[in-house]
Amino acid sequence: MTEENPHRPQLVTTRARVLGGTYRTFYSEPLTVASASGCTITDADGRDFLDAYNNVPVLGHSNPEVRRAVDEQLGRANVHTRYLDGLIVDYAERLVGQFPDSLEAVIFACSGSEANDLALRLAAHATGRDGIIVTRHSYHGTTSAVAGISPSLVGADVVDHVEAISLPDWDDPDFDTGLASAIQAAAERLRERGHDLGAFIFDSAVTSDGILSPRPLTATAAEVRRHGGLWIADEVQSGFGRTGRAWGFEHLGVVPDLVTLGKPMGNGLPVSAVIGPHRIFDDFGAEQRYFNTFAGTAVPIAAAEVVLTALEAGALTARASEGGELLESLITEAVAASDTPALVRRSGLMVGIDFETGGTTAETAAGRAKAMVEHLYAERILVSTTGRMGTVLKIRPPLVITDDELHELAGGFARALARLEVGSVHAGE
Repeated sequence: MTEENPHRPQLVTTRARVLGGTYRTFYSEPLTVASASGCTITDADGRDFLDAYNNVPVLGHSNPEVRRAVDEQLGRANVHTRYLDGLIVDYAERLVGQFPDSLEAVIFACSGSEANDLALRLAAHATGRDGIIVTRHSYHGTTSAVAGISPSLVGADVVDHVEAISLPDWDDPDFDTGLASAIQAAAERLRERGHDLGAFIFDSAVTSDGILSPRPLTATAAEVRRHGGLWIADEVQSGFGRTGRAWGFEHLGVVPDLVTLGKPMGNGLPVSAVIGPHRIFDDFGAEQRYFNTFAGTAVPIAAAEVVLTALEAGALTARASEGGELLESLITEAVAASDTPALVRRSGLMVGIDFETGGTTAETAAGRAKAMVEHLYAERILVSTTGRMGTVLKIRPPLVITDDELHELAGGFARALARLEVGSVHAGE
């Protein structure tokens, strides 16, 4: 990195003093943001960084259409949903039109955590059961309810009515059958503890476990339902075209019972949703109140409309498919030309480079992935890690990334990998 901004130490000190201790920063030298546009974040020193991590601004940072739409609504009205507003109703109709017929209605929230929290309440009410199955390293949010089902956040301290299951090997040809067997065993363990299965909540791209290449999971879905559970598709990270289809579950051959949306839905504005059938929503609403003051108000819905328009036009899915294929090819080529073993997995324009392969221990793989994050930061490319112990390098750019930017990303990756190998030799690996 270049010489440190003289104002950064004071900013870091003040930030630590006034913000709560839960806050973290990325990278050994935190990035100080001055502005952002498209896939570029410019720091306080005027240096441009390629954002290959942030999937919230799916249409890119500071998108002008989103800005115009939000400004227009701020000048019109932004009231809660206990009044009628045609803008909100029209958007809801368009949104549910993107789903299978059984997923016919929407409830809005403000964050993916809230959407997943509500989905758990809906599932428990619909089934009369509280048992939940999640994947071993999943993340579903930060409310008390969803933190308790997020092993990547709380470790082994998931709540008693939750079972965390390990995934089969990534390349297992019987992956679906193996996952179904894990569901069966977990459901039986829950029943022994007095918690019949109510829901299996599954990130359709398995983002926090290490990124799953698309494949059918029909046997898994059948096993969940055989035990009386609902399938909740957590599309907070995999939705809105990220995987090359509108919704990640479309790759799995599964029609979920409930779907949760978040992150890219409003291109950075706080809006999320649960999609599901009237029978579940109406029965719940008849017995329990649910109201969220800021959920589904006109300003975030205006931003969400711009994203939905791009999804309807096919722009997001096409870019995820084409850009993802190019990036996978370039990264695979760079790995093949190196001496560092790694497996490349892709779901649309979400790519995972797994360093835990070829006999590499998890500890060594995690060290390599962490070092690659810093080496890419030195190349002014922003990425992060995921998976067990952080052994997988995660690349997940806004879906407006250009081919030139993908080549820039891949070139930086190759240089970072070469630097990693030099460092490994010096460290005596």
